[in-house]
Amino acid sequence: MTTPTEVPRTVGVFLFEGFEPLDVFGPVQMLGALRDQFHVVMLGPEAERPVTSSLGQRVLADRAWDDAAPLDIIMVPGGQGTRVEVANARLLTAVRRHAETSELVTSVCTGAAILAAAGLLDGRRATSNKRAFAWVQSQGPAVEWIAEARWVEDGHYVTSGGVAAGIDMALYLIARLHGTELAEQLASRLEYRWNSSASDDPFAAYQGLV
Repeated sequence: MTTPTEVPRTVGVFLFEGFEPLDVFGPVQMLGALRDQFHVVMLGPEAERPVTSSLGQRVLADRAWDDAAPLDIIMVPGGQGTRVEVANARLLTAVRRHAETSELVTSVCTGAAILAAAGLLDGRRATSNKRAFAWVQSQGPAVEWIAEARWVEDGHYVTSGGVAAGIDMALYLIARLHGTELAEQLASRLEYRWNSSASDDPFAAYQGLV
């Protein structure tokens, strides 16, 4: 548990046009519910400008991608927009810069493609959305891609599988930083059945990857 003198970790979520809403708000629901432990900020191309999801919802960015304010944890979601953003030099530069100083660098779904395109996953183990696995692999040929995994941890990098897997990863981050008991209590309070095993992933088989 957080002590009264402990400062909440700042979580920066990178938004871009065409992001997947559940990739963002699944983890944000978990992390944001623990306000003493985590402070979530939304990053977009421009501060105070809306960013439109793949389903049409608009979210106002708190800061710009390249805002210099430090982040303890960065999270890159997936979505249709990743197909364009893997070539966005400004976004890749901002992600790399924040990754240099962040305690944890995470991704949900095809957000791993952006981390890979930024060169951050080279030589590391990672996973992603199983339906888009081949495309994500093409963004990082020097990455050791793990098909059968709910999430993969390699040092301070944690990548998760498709869409809803980000919720399980967020609970894992809570367990890693503040203990499994707190993660389990939160999941119970939100009536969510946490898949707490990183290797328990049936979706790779569904997509013929294993």
